[in-house]
Amino acid sequence: MGVDQHVMAAVPTSLEPVQLGTGYNTPLWAKVLKWASLALVVIIAALLIQRLIASGSWLGVTLTAFIATAVLAVYSTRRAVPMKYLLPGLLLLVALQIWPIVYTVATAFTNYGQGHTLSKEEATAQSIAQSVKEVEGSERYRLSIAVPEGSNVATADLVFLLTSPDGTMQVGSSEGLEPLAADGVQATETGKITAAPGYTILNARQANDRSADLEAFAVPVSDAAGIKAVGLSSAFQGAPTLTYDAGADTLTDTATGTVYTPKDAYWTSPDGEALPTGWKENVGTKNFTDLLTNETIRAGFFKIFLWNVAFAALSVISTFLLGMMLALLFNDDKLKGKGIYRSILILPYAIPGFVTALVWASMFNQDFGLINSLSGLNIDWLGNGWWAKVAILLTNLWLGFPYMFLVCTGALQSVPGDVKEAAKIDGASAVRTLRSIIMPLLLVAVGPLLIASFAFNFNNFSLIFLLTKGGPFNASDTTIGETDLLITYAFRLAFESGSPNIGLASAVCIFIFFIVAAMSYSGFRRTKSLEEVN
Repeated sequence: MGVDQHVMAAVPTSLEPVQLGTGYNTPLWAKVLKWASLALVVIIAALLIQRLIASGSWLGVTLTAFIATAVLAVYSTRRAVPMKYLLPGLLLLVALQIWPIVYTVATAFTNYGQGHTLSKEEATAQSIAQSVKEVEGSERYRLSIAVPEGSNVATADLVFLLTSPDGTMQVGSSEGLEPLAADGVQATETGKITAAPGYTILNARQANDRSADLEAFAVPVSDAAGIKAVGLSSAFQGAPTLTYDAGADTLTDTATGTVYTPKDAYWTSPDGEALPTGWKENVGTKNFTDLLTNETIRAGFFKIFLWNVAFAALSVISTFLLGMMLALLFNDDKLKGKGIYRSILILPYAIPGFVTALVWASMFNQDFGLINSLSGLNIDWLGNGWWAKVAILLTNLWLGFPYMFLVCTGALQSVPGDVKEAAKIDGASAVRTLRSIIMPLLLVAVGPLLIASFAFNFNNFSLIFLLTKGGPFNASDTTIGETDLLITYAFRLAFESGSPNIGLASAVCIFIFFIVAAMSYSGFRRTKSLEEVN
């Protein structure tokens, strides 16, 4: 009793709240590291903002400044402790998820694609630059293409090192011509400069990589003339034949008198002839209406959509059934060596999917493939539309059943043994036990995973691309293949067609999103009823 009184006497009669952070001194090295890191963030942000200002990207300037301010506000103080952990995740969420979605949606309402990648101002300037003709009687220059020393040869502003016929050396930049000091300059007998202090001369490969920049670059000599490159070793003084009237918003060819006006994002003459360089502009819902109203696109779109749904559904059903049956087989307590068998069965899941797809593609070869050789068949697996679909489903079955096997094995091991024992006592057969007890409990665990698997297979780009590339194709229409999914169709529209149309491909991606979202929502609503099984 005395001990108890002594213990009670040690307990304080009142408890004061403990303030977090008190009584702990941050090591000096940690403080130095924190402020050095924050200073590095500020320096990187400042350098990035300078580049963004130079390129005229004010949205980028705003976002960079906001992020840098948020980092400083959160990590320069001891307050906002939860935000110190949340901020990196929020930034990654915006950068990797939200921004790509927003950009895709915005692109779907434009004509962005081949011939429509520039702004109207850039397209106009390029059209004017492409119209430059050599001024009659002007002299030719020996040319070396260079960039300022120490800068990136792939992105830095171009500089022309010029040698006139009388041997005068000059430097031509976007600001104009300047004399080039002869000290340290090396040149060939023909006058072509091979080295100059302060400049890095591009080799032929580097210059060819920047052919688009060379096409648009000219050293200004006067308001109406400039020096343009001819190939990689000579240049001439020329003047553009096109002039822009900002008030009338027209381009006029001074040589022919033709007046070009904007039409369908091209400078177009009265007779319908358009200049080759167009620009990116908002086209409203045109891409979406084309998918639904253009007869050719609509027919192909719905044909692909039906196969897309069938492929995803059949893949999920076949992989689940095979995986479940194998899981049931190897869940028998009487079976010996189950660990070894299970390890062997998950080997296809351990091999990278792209390797498996390429191996199966070679096995399906009609003339030399292993499948035809062993079976004695002569099926054109990848050249016939229907057989190509069968080949894809077989390959995906091989790739997908180990995952379902693992999932079902885990779910089966969680089924209570006393429930199965009670069913056996009640006289239920093995089939009845499977149908009425095991399957409902199994679907409770794997139902959401089946929906996720459907969504994955609906966009299974890698399998289709590596196995059939969407083919076989009809000779009259190479844009739509027999085994194309919507995602491979969008990829072809954006990058592989004769006239890539990224805006239309983005519209297809939005359709894919809503289709998968609607089907997944419906599936999750249905799986909710399975919760009553528990």
